[in-house]
Amino acid sequence: MRRLLARWSLAAATVLASLAVAASPAHAYANAFFPTQSSGNRGTDVLTIQYLLANAGHATGADGVFGPATATAVRSFQTAKGLGADGIVGPATWGALAVTIRQGDSNSAVRGLQVQLNAKRSAKLTVNGVFDAATAAAVRSFQSHAGIDADGIVGPTTWRNLVWHYEYALPNGNICDQDPDGNGLANWATGAAIGQLRTGIANFVSTGQGKVPLGDSGFEHGGDIAGHASHEVGLDIDIWPIRTDSAQCTAGRITWQSSTYDRAATRQLVQAIRAAAPGHVRAVWFNDPVLISEGLTSTQANHDNHLHIRYCEAVHPNSLYDC
Repeated sequence: MRRLLARWSLAAATVLASLAVAASPAHAYANAFFPTQSSGNRGTDVLTIQYLLANAGHATGADGVFGPATATAVRSFQTAKGLGADGIVGPATWGALAVTIRQGDSNSAVRGLQVQLNAKRSAKLTVNGVFDAATAAAVRSFQSHAGIDADGIVGPTTWRNLVWHYEYALPNGNICDQDPDGNGLANWATGAAIGQLRTGIANFVSTGQGKVPLGDSGFEHGGDIAGHASHEVGLDIDIWPIRTDSAQCTAGRITWQSSTYDRAATRQLVQAIRAAAPGHVRAVWFNDPVLISEGLTSTQANHDNHLHIRYCEAVHPNSLYDC
């Protein structure tokens, strides 16, 4: 029965998506949704949730980390709104948090908007909670980019499209860009995936073993990537293994069988990636048999020379990305 319901849900979602595409402007994100966030997540979307909670009178630290204090604040907000108090920010909780704001407003919800625009569209706004002319211009620019009414008012549609929009991984002082498959623009992923990746890599880089090469993640609005069967929903990211000379960003790519492969450092990298996103790493595919035996990675064809990280969420429209 569960399989039948799952097939029915997938078929219904496909039909609804097709209808949305037909009814929407050419560049609108028919597949946009509020990404579920929960304990263990981190990044821009979590930071926005924290600002929206503060705006609703349920303040918690605005650090971009979905820790125990944020989960408690979410439950308190959910109870006040008559929602299921599970501490998970799904579409219903997002919808209740994401109040309509416009030019002239001054509150924490505007801060949440500003951090979104800075992260997703490089708006370079001052995060001061003041919906000024610069913020209004950035909102209109995003609305035009998304193919929705560019009225400068941030209501449910703008919030949903903005929160769903992917974030670019670069520039970042701890990451170098490698494009072995010629997909130079495929460095986008969800706000959570980027936040979690950056933290894990930063913790590894602090050990002094060199920067981490980023392969392909996704395009700005998802979609097919040459040479990849997945990487379409912003939660799959490729990185390269670490070399004994720490020259993984400047020397050639290696495999786990290469003489310059540093297993100990690569182990540290995987551990750091996992620790930065507790409960939100579905898999790390990399064919080093030792790391596989340790439960750190899993085997997958064609993954001798790179690590494929698949992040996941408490609930996702695609079951392959459910934690």
